[in-house]
Amino acid sequence: MIVPPDTVSLSDYERHFTDRVDPATRAYIAGTGADGITQRANREAFDRLRLMPRALRDLSNASARATLLGEAMAYPIIVAPMAYHRLLHPDGERATAAAAALTGTWMTVSTQASVTLEEVAATAPGNPLWFQLYLRPRPEDTLALIRRAEDAGYRALVLTVDAPVNGLRNMEQRAGFRLPEGIAPVNLAGMAPDEVVGRRPGSPVFQGMLQNAPTWDSVAWLCAQTRLPVLLKGILNPEDVEPAVAAGAGGLIVSNHGGRTLDTLPATIEALPLVAAAAAGRLPILMDGGIRRGTDILKAIALGADVVMVGQPVLHALAVGGVAGVAHALTILQTELEVAMALTGRARLADIDRSVIFDPPRS
Repeated sequence: MIVPPDTVSLSDYERHFTDRVDPATRAYIAGTGADGITQRANREAFDRLRLMPRALRDLSNASARATLLGEAMAYPIIVAPMAYHRLLHPDGERATAAAAALTGTWMTVSTQASVTLEEVAATAPGNPLWFQLYLRPRPEDTLALIRRAEDAGYRALVLTVDAPVNGLRNMEQRAGFRLPEGIAPVNLAGMAPDEVVGRRPGSPVFQGMLQNAPTWDSVAWLCAQTRLPVLLKGILNPEDVEPAVAAGAGGLIVSNHGGRTLDTLPATIEALPLVAAAAAGRLPILMDGGIRRGTDILKAIALGADVVMVGQPVLHALAVGGVAGVAHALTILQTELEVAMALTGRARLADIDRSVIFDPPRS
């Protein structure tokens, strides 16, 4: 797979992805919840923010290095958890992990990966990996996934908390998407499906899917079962910060699931400062949703994020250019962040604060 020569930004990868991928798969990858209002808002909210530069600053020892959970990072960027990379490349998550390792980027592997979590770990030895988890209906299945992740050397668990049921994926429904033969959530082989355990007659949501939905007690139980830090992905409401701290969470990921669950939620960059203020430095804060430029990363850090996660653009690059495409896309983001820092006069991530966001005087 050769990256087209006119590919110089993440939007170029999205353009080529749209041209190359079959409509049904494209609908699954790009699919939004309901009318797509939240997904569009993620991008529009970033675009509304303006940056305020500083001139003639000393940038002689500039660096975008970060520290998260006690570990050094070359850049404050992590690949977000996404399912079924083999839809876009025959090596699936192995290809993404190889590209992440080439660029020094941490990666989060989905429970619904199309390659086993052990195979992904073997592809990128030494490069930090996190494992994203949905709690299974049977506790023994959840524990089996935790032990496998621990044994394979994963550094943290990411519990997705904003999708006790799937969103209304109308775009995906219209396209009639189905997983192709040979692609499956291989890490869940032999485990009870969500809809089987505890299912009772009645509403397919309230009497079906939600019978096994996790609660704050579930989070506390999970944190007690593992030596790994547990980060909660899908926090938007600042009122959820205190229960997260009480349950033992090791970090919060401000996310609206890329606009793929409940529609008309606030953009993540809008919710971020509220969650960060409520956390008040007690937990690391991450965010995802709508990041397409290095300036977006700078804005997120200015509004309270320690690190960002990048999702869909990684899959676009995987489909277009394989390992080289993902490595190139991540390098673009790294370079753009450095440019944004230089042009706003911020030599370190710690120098990026709310003053970098232009706040025009109000009459």
